[in-house]
Amino acid sequence: MRKWFFLLAVIVILVLVGFRSVQHQIGGSGTRHVKTETEQGAPKQDGASVKPDQESPTKEESPYLDVDSNQVHLGNLLLVNKDHPVVSGDAVKKDVVNLFDHKELMEGYSLLDAHIMLSEDLARHFMTMVDAARKDGVDHFLISSGYRDFDKQEELYKEKGSKYALPAGASEHNLGLSMDIGSSLEEMDKAPEGKWLKENAWKYGFILRYPEDKISITGIEYEPWHFRYVGLPHSAVMHEKNMALEEYLDYVKQQGKITETVEGKTYEIAYYPSADMGKIDKPASANYEISGDNIDGVIVTTEKEQAVE
Repeated sequence: MRKWFFLLAVIVILVLVGFRSVQHQIGGSGTRHVKTETEQGAPKQDGASVKPDQESPTKEESPYLDVDSNQVHLGNLLLVNKDHPVVSGDAVKKDVVNLFDHKELMEGYSLLDAHIMLSEDLARHFMTMVDAARKDGVDHFLISSGYRDFDKQEELYKEKGSKYALPAGASEHNLGLSMDIGSSLEEMDKAPEGKWLKENAWKYGFILRYPEDKISITGIEYEPWHFRYVGLPHSAVMHEKNMALEEYLDYVKQQGKITETVEGKTYEIAYYPSADMGKIDKPASANYEISGDNIDGVIVTTEKEQAVE
């Protein structure tokens, strides 16, 4: 009897031990543990496993500049005349102000009247230039005309006639990039101010727009007072090669790409026809400018980064 009781006890113990072992394998709670997506790895996409902490791929940056055909009519190098008028209101400088209301923009020169408008950026470039002239003993500058809107230009055209004025849209004054500069001493072709600007304005991005030896090219009589801002290095190249804006734009177009060094800085100047507008390579340097010619293309000017020794 004791023998059978002993065998029964052994069997019960074995059954209890086996049950606890099975329970431990499937989870202490008795419920099967199912792995989450995080533990398993996310579902495969297109046959490849994607780790949960892997960032989604970003869109590859385009190697081309985002430039459209409207850019042909925007920028500091626009040719504006009767054949190539201002065709877009966007071409007009957006920072045009009444200079009389901004005394901080009037250091070193005076105004002919209290209604002269000019781009703030252009006024600052002009102040830098007249400050340099003052150091040379030349300091009697005044501005007699700056930006004109189309209505003002049309009024002037009707008053002066085609011999002395251009119709609305055909004048550089409609851009906000030009000014008529005078002297409080005498006429500009004789005044120290006129002589100084003729020799030095290019250093500050300005050009004498209608020189006496370029009348057959510009179609405009000699105007020793009319100066136009085009910026460096363009003004330097025009000065060096004795080119009017018309000649310079033709030169860049013919060359396709030129490299110029001005005051220790090297620039690449490249022309692109409007047909190539969507395929203009993005410059390696972040310091670049784009301007249309107001004819059929754009010019990209890049200041090349200097090598560090």
